[in-house]
Amino acid sequence: SYRSRRACQPCSGTSAPHPCTRTHWRPEPHWYERWVQPCVAELLGTALFVCIGCLSSVEDAAGTGRLQPALAHGLALGLTIAVLGDISGGHLNPAVSLGMWLVGGLNITMLIPYWVSQLCGATIGAGLAKAVAASERYGNASGGAFTIITADDQVPSVLAGEIILTSFLVLVVCMGAANGKTKTPLAPFCIGFSVTVNILAGGAVSGACMNPARAFGPALVANYWDYHWVYWVGPMVAALLVSTLVRTLLGDRSIRLLLK
Repeated sequence: SYRSRRACQPCSGTSAPHPCTRTHWRPEPHWYERWVQPCVAELLGTALFVCIGCLSSVEDAAGTGRLQPALAHGLALGLTIAVLGDISGGHLNPAVSLGMWLVGGLNITMLIPYWVSQLCGATIGAGLAKAVAASERYGNASGGAFTIITADDQVPSVLAGEIILTSFLVLVVCMGAANGKTKTPLAPFCIGFSVTVNILAGGAVSGACMNPARAFGPALVANYWDYHWVYWVGPMVAALLVSTLVRTLLGDRSIRLLLK
């Protein structure tokens, strides 16, 4: 359907030095590309990311250290965003979707569909990891679910770690992909590198989940729910904090609410 109009740039073949002022019709995006395709991309991207992440964690249970899961998560995320980002934005994370909505980078009508797609994709990815991983290693790692909390007195430090690490990730996403002044085509790899850095730095503190979907899928498939709420509260609080910072101080005029 041809329902939107715009003034075009200088028409090819003309010698006019100024932009063409004629009004032209252009097609609106198909409803599938506007509403369904982004959700499909989020589901597929999250499934691939969580599958790779869970497999790296299962292998890490054999004693390979934090470098392997850090590189696997970061590279998988960066590559997935690079190939799917133009379709959905490549959020692959409910906390990132919340932060992007709060800074104006996502329509509110897509927030819940994105969350549902990400959680379903994470469940599929965790199921694929279980299907291909060695059963003994899979069991030792609880399917890639986060098992770092073993006592109540660890909860404050783990929660603080998740807030700090996710704040760094969401800040990189908002400033690298949504803010006009700092937007960069290297955003997918900046985001992936931020995940790698966070896992290397904070993996021993909180597990460096930074993603409720990454926590939910493995927990559901492995049926491991101990202190699962921490990996929802921490990232979501971080998204609220970073979006407030961007909206009030760091964003450009189109995003900033104060001191325009």
